[in-house]
Amino acid sequence: MAEAYIVEAVRTAGGRARKGGLIDVHPADLGATVLNALVDRTGVDPAAIEDVIVGCVSQAGEQSFAFGRNLVLASKLPDSVPAVTIDRQCGSSQQALHFAAQAIMSGTQDLVIAAGAESMTRVPMGSNYQLHAAAGLGVGPWPKSIQNRYGVAEFSQFHGAQAIANKYGFTREDMDAFALASHAKAAAAIDSGAFKNEIVGVETPEGLFDTDDGVRRGGTMEAMASVKTLEEGGTITAANASQMTDGASGVLVASEAAIKRFNLKPIARIVNLTVTAGDPVIMLEEPIPATRRAFERSGLSLNDIDLFEVNEAFAAIPMAWLKAIGADPAKLNVNGGAIALGHPLGASGTKLMSTLIHALKARGKRYGLQTMCEGGGVANVTIVEAL
Repeated sequence: MAEAYIVEAVRTAGGRARKGGLIDVHPADLGATVLNALVDRTGVDPAAIEDVIVGCVSQAGEQSFAFGRNLVLASKLPDSVPAVTIDRQCGSSQQALHFAAQAIMSGTQDLVIAAGAESMTRVPMGSNYQLHAAAGLGVGPWPKSIQNRYGVAEFSQFHGAQAIANKYGFTREDMDAFALASHAKAAAAIDSGAFKNEIVGVETPEGLFDTDDGVRRGGTMEAMASVKTLEEGGTITAANASQMTDGASGVLVASEAAIKRFNLKPIARIVNLTVTAGDPVIMLEEPIPATRRAFERSGLSLNDIDLFEVNEAFAAIPMAWLKAIGADPAKLNVNGGAIALGHPLGASGTKLMSTLIHALKARGKRYGLQTMCEGGGVANVTIVEAL
């Protein structure tokens, strides 16, 4: 099978939803900024891009009507470049990368962009079904057949995160401490310029936006303890969960033939693509079996991996993953995670991949593993080799 290579990986800085630096940017323009950066940085002929695969979760309002195609139309890519929008919940753009890599590895295509964009300000989370409910249209995403099968009225990531915290015995203090560490690592990464090569600035009415604005400096356990829990008697709070964020990200995936034709320099090689699914009620625990499957299929072991990116949807998720997998905490989310840097839903997959590749190269390391918990009890795992 042919190899698939990543030749560039970029992201916008994360803007806090409803109050951050990207609230005035249409999500199609936000995503177009990433597409433009990928072709500008690589120097590839924009007309040579054979497909653009875009992850987006809330496909409504400004993120509706062939949203991926609208990114292309808002960019400098010619309108001969096709696009498609996919939803695998929080793993949408990670799955976009998987589809792009599979197209390259199959020999079907030679140059594909995998990207994601999400404005949680302009298209709030859940609005793609909540507005229908408010208008009295339909019964919602879960028919009686699903409710009866699983004994729940709805699937809730919040309930799933709390169930995981309870299952693994994490206290609120444990999770608050993890969250504080995420902010500290993110602040240190910003101060050291660690994100300089992966961030592309976004033009806004207020000027160029190029620094993650959700990172909180100087936090204390006392301040964390003052935040209300999401449910009475629980331990999950907004402070130990990911931030709602606006952002976009993307990677350009190429075949060996395209690398030679366009004189491209690969920055990473795709080693393994894994997706698994399990219990949709607890939902967010699936990265654990997915990681084990990825090791089995790749022939690599835990000790082979130099850095891990495990999405911080809630502190309990990477904490449970660490405990179950037995990974070295010093290798996990070394530049902070979604608790500090934000979680722009459909953009988070290629966002984490951009951070992972640049962190590997900055440290002279080889293998990186990324995994993402996803709605419905699904998880993607991607292993890359930095070049």
